[in-house]
Amino acid sequence: MDSRDQHQIRKSAGDGLAAAFEMVVTPALFGLLGWYIDSLVGLFPLFTLLLAAIVLAYETYKLYASYCRSLDEALAQRRARYRHDRP
Repeated sequence: MDSRDQHQIRKSAGDGLAAAFEMVVTPALFGLLGWYIDSLVGLFPLFTLLLAAIVLAYETYKLYASYCRSLDEALAQRRARYRHDRP
């Protein structure tokens, strides 16, 4: 395995770790914000669950869109390579 492959593996692992961290921490922070708002207003689970669910749905959509975009880019690269290699 050459250094280019190792770099790609490390980059992919870092991207995956960043996505996992974002999927967990961001909804948790918004849940804490909702908990604070609930404690001020007196509606305990409403804003906590609402903000955490909205942010989790957004993060899931963002991850899915990023994955689809990367698949489309990889497909375009393969098609370009195939056209270039054909006589």
